[in-house]
Amino acid sequence: ISVLGSAFISVLFLKKTMRAADILGGTLTVTGTYLLVTFAPNVPQELTARRVQNYLVSWPFLVYSILEIMIFCILLYFYKRKAVKHIVVLLMMVALLASLTVIAVKAVASMVTLSVKGKMQLTYSVFYIMIVLMATSCAFQVKFLNQAMHLYEATAVVPMNFVFFTTSAIISGVIFYREFQSAALLSVFMFLFGCLLSFLGVFVIAKNKKEEHLQIPFIDCGHIPGQKLTGKIQPDSHYSRYGTLNNEDDLVKSQS
Repeated sequence: ISVLGSAFISVLFLKKTMRAADILGGTLTVTGTYLLVTFAPNVPQELTARRVQNYLVSWPFLVYSILEIMIFCILLYFYKRKAVKHIVVLLMMVALLASLTVIAVKAVASMVTLSVKGKMQLTYSVFYIMIVLMATSCAFQVKFLNQAMHLYEATAVVPMNFVFFTTSAIISGVIFYREFQSAALLSVFMFLFGCLLSFLGVFVIAKNKKEEHLQIPFIDCGHIPGQKLTGKIQPDSHYSRYGTLNNEDDLVKSQS
C-alpha cells in the first residue's frame, strides 16, 4: 500500500508522469498481494502465554535464534569496526530485527486480546519479555533504516527493504508459529508465487526513478560586497583559483 500510494500521490500532487512501468508494477503488486492473502495459512490458534513460552523454547526457534544472532553480530561487526555501510548490510540488519518484531507483536496482541475477553494473560512474565523485545527491535530498526535512507536513494531502499522485511517475516512466522505445518502444497506454492509477484511489482515501480537534481550548472552567488563579479562562479580548469572573481592584487589596487 505504501509503494502504490507513493506512486499515485506523485502523479496527483507532484504532477509526475504516469509510466507504463507504474501500471505494470501496480498490477503485479496487487495480484501478488491478493494471492498472499488468499493462500496464506488460516489456522486459528489461541496464543496463550503458556503456548508462547513453549514456542520460545522449541528447538526450531532456538536454532533459528542462534543463527540469526550470529549473522547479526557479523553484520554489526562489519558495520561498526570496518565501517561497511553497504545498503545490503544495513537492510539485512533491519530484516533480522523485523523478524523478532513480527513475533513479538503477534504474541503481545494475542495475549492482550485474550485478557480483554476474560482470560488474563498479563500476569505472565513472557508478556513483558515480548513487550521489551518488540520495543527494542523496533527502535534499532528505525536506527538502521534511517542510516540507509541517509546514504542511499529511497528508490533503492524501499524495494529492497520490502523484500527483506517480507521474507524475514514469513520465515519467522513459519518457524515460530508453525503456520505452514498443515498447509497444502498448492497453497504453499501459490503463497510463494504471490510473494514473487509482489517483489517484482515493487521493483518495477521503483526502477529508473531517479531523484531530481538542480539543472543549473553553476553557482550564482549574486553580488558580493567589496568584490567585482565579472561572470558566473564556476570551476576553471586553467587556473588554481575557483570562479571568476578578481584576484587579490586587483582588489588591493582598487582599494588603494
